[in-house]
Amino acid sequence: MLRFFSRVSVSIQTRIKVKSPTRHRSLCSAAVRPASSSPGSIVQSRMEPKLYKPPPQVRGMTSLDKEAFTQTITVPALRVPTGVLNKVVKSLKKSTVQRPGVPRVVQDAEESSDFRLLLLDPHKVTSPSSFSEVEAEALRSFEVTKELQDYELHLTYDNLKSEEVLEAVLPLGQDVTTSFSRVGHIAHMNLRDHQLPYKNLIGQVIMDKNPGVTCVVNKTNMIDSTYRYFKMEVLAGEENMVAKVKENGVTYEFDFSCVYWNPRLSTEHQRIVQLVKRGDTVFDVFAGVGPFAIPAARFGANVLANDLNPESYRWLQHNCKLNKVESKVRTFNLDGRAFIQGPLKQELPALIKEKAGIHVVMNLPALALEFLDAFRGLLHLEAPSDENLPTVHCYGFSKEENPKMDMVQRASCSLGFPLEKGCSVHFVRNVAPNKDMLCVSFTVPKEVLFSSDPQQTESGEEPAPKRQKCEEST
Repeated sequence: MLRFFSRVSVSIQTRIKVKSPTRHRSLCSAAVRPASSSPGSIVQSRMEPKLYKPPPQVRGMTSLDKEAFTQTITVPALRVPTGVLNKVVKSLKKSTVQRPGVPRVVQDAEESSDFRLLLLDPHKVTSPSSFSEVEAEALRSFEVTKELQDYELHLTYDNLKSEEVLEAVLPLGQDVTTSFSRVGHIAHMNLRDHQLPYKNLIGQVIMDKNPGVTCVVNKTNMIDSTYRYFKMEVLAGEENMVAKVKENGVTYEFDFSCVYWNPRLSTEHQRIVQLVKRGDTVFDVFAGVGPFAIPAARFGANVLANDLNPESYRWLQHNCKLNKVESKVRTFNLDGRAFIQGPLKQELPALIKEKAGIHVVMNLPALALEFLDAFRGLLHLEAPSDENLPTVHCYGFSKEENPKMDMVQRASCSLGFPLEKGCSVHFVRNVAPNKDMLCVSFTVPKEVLFSSDPQQTESGEEPAPKRQKCEEST
């Protein structure tokens, strides 16, 4: 049985004490070594069986007191000859103590050079008969006696995982959040209301337990639809918001407090870029800091990238130079509609006469579908053609039971032309309960692009009622 002791120490060192006439002590923890996470990644810890039971006095703590988490527990140990130690450790790997900063092997009580002590998980090994048949056979083959000894293991804050600390602090029955988005040195959290009284403690724990994280922030409101960035509050660490991340082999730098960046879209960025071939032209209507535009340029495409946010525009230019593609990317600081009806309109007549592909990326999920009407009659002064028309990749959110159908209907309404048989819809990610992000891709119909009356649909009807229906459906 696992025995927990009420002794609390002011020392942050971990001590192992043999329950025998000879008492042995050794340092076994000075730092936490949790699994590392790369910049730009999404991190979510996993729970393990509870070797540690927190002292009750830490419940409700709002200011982190690391020493209050110190506790002494008793674990079983096996005395192993050094000659077969490595083989025994390998054979009993699943049964040994697994703790940040706690070694599985320590000096034995008699400090003999011929033996070492292998610490075992008391939840898995409570008696000599607890070993599996495979483990027992291994011990027999190595001539190791299955005689267990009790050891007192001194655990500190440094030996705990983030979820253990937070589970001990937050009121019983409340959700424990240890997940965050990693953006360079910044951990970006989205705390719930009941967690806000503990926000600074949570921030400190996340920073302590994740190497490389030097700043923890919390989103304080919903994303701004105009400039696409969150207002954030620093919970712990430095207030340096200029992050450096690497995604799909491309390096980006930006002020995270002023621009939009979501590491969860890495796969989607790559999916779209892989559709682009050398010599193609890409129009990125809502380019942000360049996660579509810059990789496309590196693949040999000609890119026109635009963003309304002055900060995004500045960092877009910076990242183009950083990745040495500034000669392949023309940047603009315009409203999306003005970009479509300006630079895109000017380039399109010559491009559709060529064979290279034309891609229009519209990644502003909250609003992008509403900008599709800018393609109506865009080239009404040009001779109609159905060759080499641009392909649009437009993103949106949906809360409908059939989100793909919803995306197609709203895109059709905005264009004033039915897309049901001429498009594909790709599921990107679930952003919240009952809310999905999707991408609808289609070739702009010639009936839309060359319409003589931008205000009319293919049948000549006014599109206003359809647009109103689209708005009602959202």
